[in-house]
Amino acid sequence: MTGPRRLLVLAAAVLLLGGLAAALVLRSAARAEQTHEGDPAVAKGPVTLGGQNRLAFVNGAKGPHRGALVSVPAQAPEGGRTASGLVCQRFHAAAGTGVCLNSSPGALAQDNKAVIVDSALRPLHGFPLAGTPSRARVAPSGHFAAWTVFVAGESYGAAFFSTRTTIVDTRTWAVEPDLEKFSIVLDGRPYSSGDVNFWGVTFSKDDDTFYATLGTAGQTYLVKGSISRRSVTTLAQNVECPSLSPDETRVVYKKRVMRGASLWREHVLDLRTLREQPLAEKRSVDDQALWLDDRTVAYALPAEGAPDTTDLWTVPADGSGAPRLLTPAASSPTRLG
Repeated sequence: MTGPRRLLVLAAAVLLLGGLAAALVLRSAARAEQTHEGDPAVAKGPVTLGGQNRLAFVNGAKGPHRGALVSVPAQAPEGGRTASGLVCQRFHAAAGTGVCLNSSPGALAQDNKAVIVDSALRPLHGFPLAGTPSRARVAPSGHFAAWTVFVAGESYGAAFFSTRTTIVDTRTWAVEPDLEKFSIVLDGRPYSSGDVNFWGVTFSKDDDTFYATLGTAGQTYLVKGSISRRSVTTLAQNVECPSLSPDETRVVYKKRVMRGASLWREHVLDLRTLREQPLAEKRSVDDQALWLDDRTVAYALPAEGAPDTTDLWTVPADGSGAPRLLTPAASSPTRLG
């Protein structure tokens, strides 16, 4: 085959692949436009991060606003949703600063990025992501944001996965692109290994301290870190996706309850005594839970009969009570005000 002919064949193949990808995107978009009876009512309107006593989350209900950041009154989370024009796969906000992780399909690969937004959801700065969005958090001050992506594997339960976790200063845009370069103290000794992974950052109010998960040698650890010293120290084993309570005395986290299986149960760890308390939720939760207040945590679970959608649930943080549905077809909650 001559050179020009090869080029024509290659060009035709590229156009065909691009056409197929575009068709799949359009088909997916058409499905997303279809609403279902019983879905929450969603209408476009103003959404700001300065709203008082409101709950924001990523809308999972079928229709034109699927994937949009929406808000509802905190006292009526099951009510009508106000939808913004911001589309995210993961979202979190604090002090009028938000981080939106989104993933747009392309002809040959996904376009993954993190966007920092202000209180009016206006983009302030964007960052390309090295993989698929997984976790996102903003510090209570709004001065730092963090995110985790999968760069290999698509699940924390996979036999092999690799993550990359980034912290950015939202005042200067200075970036810590990879926590794996931080110094590690494990069980009181300096530690280094080529299989180190970090994920699930949660920030303290002091704009320096953070907590996260360290994975290495088949084990997971809760670490306490310092941004300024670029260091972390292990505190406890079998802790994943921690979330610091508003009073900063506890973390809620998922604990693996069956080795080698993707089964986790929500626990709360007292940071003063390192005593853990299993919560009343007995289903497997693969999420970074959010504290709605000092007594209640919220988390996502797969929706029954809809594997591509999650519902938000709540449970008391002291181990009492029972799980309660907060709102259906939703993920990535943030309490505003």
